[in-house]
Amino acid sequence: MSLTLNIEGDDSAYGLALYPIPSDDPNDPLQWPRWKKLTILALVSLYSFFANGALFGPSVYVNYTAAIFKTTPNVTSRLVTYPNLAFGYGSVVFVPLYHRYGRRPVMILSLVIFMVGLLGCALSDSYNTLMAFRVIQAFGSSVCEALPAQAVGDVFFLHERGNALGWYTFALASGPVAALIAGYMLNGGNSYKLFFWVYFAVAALLLICTVLFFEETMYFRKRRASTSGSDSNVGDVDGTKSETNIGSSERCEIGKESRESEGIPARKTWKQQLKIFSIVDKDTNMLMMAIRSFTYFAVPPVFWVCSTYGMVIGLAALAFTTTFPGIVAAPPYDWPLENTGLISVAALVGYAAAAILFGTLPDKFAAYKTRKNRGIREAEYRLWCLVPVFFVAPASLILYGYSAEKQLHWIGLVFGVGIFQFGSFFYMTYTLAYAMDSYESNVPEMLIAMNIGKQSISFGFGFKILDWIAQYGYIKVFAGIFTGVMTINNLAVVIFLVWGKSMRRWIGQTWLARMHRRSLRPE
Repeated sequence: MSLTLNIEGDDSAYGLALYPIPSDDPNDPLQWPRWKKLTILALVSLYSFFANGALFGPSVYVNYTAAIFKTTPNVTSRLVTYPNLAFGYGSVVFVPLYHRYGRRPVMILSLVIFMVGLLGCALSDSYNTLMAFRVIQAFGSSVCEALPAQAVGDVFFLHERGNALGWYTFALASGPVAALIAGYMLNGGNSYKLFFWVYFAVAALLLICTVLFFEETMYFRKRRASTSGSDSNVGDVDGTKSETNIGSSERCEIGKESRESEGIPARKTWKQQLKIFSIVDKDTNMLMMAIRSFTYFAVPPVFWVCSTYGMVIGLAALAFTTTFPGIVAAPPYDWPLENTGLISVAALVGYAAAAILFGTLPDKFAAYKTRKNRGIREAEYRLWCLVPVFFVAPASLILYGYSAEKQLHWIGLVFGVGIFQFGSFFYMTYTLAYAMDSYESNVPEMLIAMNIGKQSISFGFGFKILDWIAQYGYIKVFAGIFTGVMTINNLAVVIFLVWGKSMRRWIGQTWLARMHRRSLRPE
């Protein structure tokens, strides 16, 4: 995406005009007050936090449930890995639903299904029943893997999205801290059922807050004609928009025309905002959207997001949480069982350090590059901030692998996980921002592909982790295989910095782009 951002007028940020151009309608999410936008971000981020916690927290019960259900830990670990797949594939259903019927009703429906799954888990007494409700729980909450990014695009301007996505990914990555809570519950003599009862209560509270405070963010913003007469289409899969003038002077003229022709509607009352169904996009073909989403695996930036998230989730949420309790509970560490979940605290600290200290840096750097480029913004500008940290996550895997196999001081294990999450913050946040910047109007379909891809990849990383370690050892698995794959993935930033724009232009000439142009809703 290339955009020309004029700096005339007062409606600017980092010296650049606001984009997208907000309408004069006070119901336009871009016009909402700051507290309202942050409330939306908080609700979707909290949902992601609790959904990921409910998904990965029970990993500490692997040995416990194996004893109860008279099976092996490798079998009971599937209570995490199989729901992880459902967590990704649910997007095929929920994303087309919220694109047609709105974000609000689908988020409420998702929370209800999530609660049903949690309730079933809390009442289950057999492995098969628990597995069935775990899948329902994960499927129901799967919308939280797509809706936060969609909501960020709905309510935040371009220059705000990187920081907003950072807090969402922080919530996502912090979810496995639930393993610490589960560990203390288990040590207190409580079964796995208490964990699900607690999360059921939390989900009920979140549902109430969503009904009361989550206003519909889907909004039909009319296409504006560029003052320069250039094509401002954002619907093409090639992601190469023509330079579009979005200066403040143009916004004033558009606003004037809008007021004269239609008038400015009144802001919805709180009672009106509580309406479940307030908007429907009748032009959305949900089946075609689901089918088209699979074509995005052929789009390099989208596949990069899948591989990045898949590796981080597979390692941080599955590999680390599965292996760490067994390592520190055995000699020479001999940690008490309730402390084995402390690994999630290290992950939380590492991710928080990156988010707090550097959360706005890529957005500011992208604005600086845009000003230097005479107001023309390229999607690749944020990626420059990934270059200094590309080695951080791979180095942490080497530290973790050697600390585990050589039985080094436990600080090596904890520090390795914390540093891994520190480096992962940048790649999780800004690979997603890059894909959204490149293919802005195709975000819903991209999110389906991203969620299926990343959960499938993470499933591959975590499914046989205990068997791999038993066969090859920690050094070969973590310091060798995982480090090599992560390094290759992170170094892809060089490819996108050098050839990213050219790749998008090339894709714009392929059958893929032509298919999307024909099947997208006419503007």
